[in-house]
Amino acid sequence: MLDETPKNSIERKALKINPAKTCQPIGAMYAALGIHKCLPHSHGSQGCCAFHRMQLTRMFKEPIMASTSSFTEGASVFGGGANFKTAVKNIFTLYNPDIIAVHTTCLSETIGDDIPTYISTSEVPEGKIIIHANTPSYVGSHVTGFSNMVKGIVSYLPKNTGIKNGKINIIPGFVGPADMKEIKRLLGLMDIPFIMYPDTNGVLDAPMTGKFEMYPKGGTKVPDIIDSGNSEFTFALGKTASEVGAKGLEKKCKIPFKTLYTPIGVEATDEFLVELTKETGKEVPEEIEDERGQLVDLMLDSYQYFHGKKVAIFGDPDVVISLTRFVLELGMIPKYVITGTPGEAFENEIKALLEKAGVEGVAKAASDLFELQQWIKNNGVDLLIGNTHGKFIARAEDVPFVRFGFMTMDRFGFYYNPVVGYEGGKRLVENISNVLIDRIERDCADEDFELVR
Repeated sequence: MLDETPKNSIERKALKINPAKTCQPIGAMYAALGIHKCLPHSHGSQGCCAFHRMQLTRMFKEPIMASTSSFTEGASVFGGGANFKTAVKNIFTLYNPDIIAVHTTCLSETIGDDIPTYISTSEVPEGKIIIHANTPSYVGSHVTGFSNMVKGIVSYLPKNTGIKNGKINIIPGFVGPADMKEIKRLLGLMDIPFIMYPDTNGVLDAPMTGKFEMYPKGGTKVPDIIDSGNSEFTFALGKTASEVGAKGLEKKCKIPFKTLYTPIGVEATDEFLVELTKETGKEVPEEIEDERGQLVDLMLDSYQYFHGKKVAIFGDPDVVISLTRFVLELGMIPKYVITGTPGEAFENEIKALLEKAGVEGVAKAASDLFELQQWIKNNGVDLLIGNTHGKFIARAEDVPFVRFGFMTMDRFGFYYNPVVGYEGGKRLVENISNVLIDRIERDCADEDFELVR
């Protein structure tokens, strides 16, 4: 396989153009929204919080509730302690959340604000909680921010009472609310008691009721998170987003854990279900086996459209790794696979997958969409898979495009459809095959041919 930068491309070390990521606080805010009656709080300038809320609102088409310390020039010089304490007092008085989840911004990180001290000296009503995570945007990505907030949740909330609750913990990783719902559905079908957090299902995909609810009914409740310290086992789905939290839970509450791939496609979903049966003794019911059979049948029915097709993939590391496994299962060739999140583990994982499959491709972490477009321009692909920002590459290079992952902002209902599990796999096969078929039909029309299926 190829592990070097493709020839004729521009190697840049000090500049990113269109990075395939966004900043840590967005991921932290998303994780915090997965706690019931939690108000995410951005400790920094008002503009940072506004940007993060805007991005999540564009993705999920829901009003994102969050607060800010609203730094001014004075706070930037003398520290944000006074702003923080005033904000906390106002938040509990006006908005009455059960918990405030604080994340930091570049400014507060650079001046060195001591968040634990600010929390300990703030006026917190009885029964209310404040947690925090350090999320400097100049380190990592939004996935790092999600991971750091999960770590923060674990460090503050779970407690081991010494009495096991007979449940397993699931840290689902940086996936959408529909994916979290699908994971819960699979666990329900297997009759496995569980605690999953964060859980944005029922928060960012809440139904229209005609009445505004600042805190929708979804999200993991604080008592359940506290009780997760008594669980039997923890599954971390995705190394980058979930493993740090699982390690923290193991260290704090002595709960063993295992890190698995995000369950996208046949093999990764198989592994998830097999590990569930090992740890719980529960059998996989016929309903789930039927869903697997349907996915395999669909893959066989459409195989002629996938075989040998070269694909470029970009997005978040955990889901991109699993998606790469899936396109290999479909008979495709992942020619270029990138993520904006730094880390050699991503590159090593993708290279190992390509070598095992015996195909050539390039994997790169901390990359950007400008670099990906140069590769595609020099050595084209048959398909591009990634978020909304890939549409500009697709238009410029005339490449079929399938939207996948965060942030996909230009497709309504996108956030209601899972990509995990066998049901999510069926959805992916449908989207990929139909995009390729549409391109074949367009080309046939240009040549006065008709596609026979």
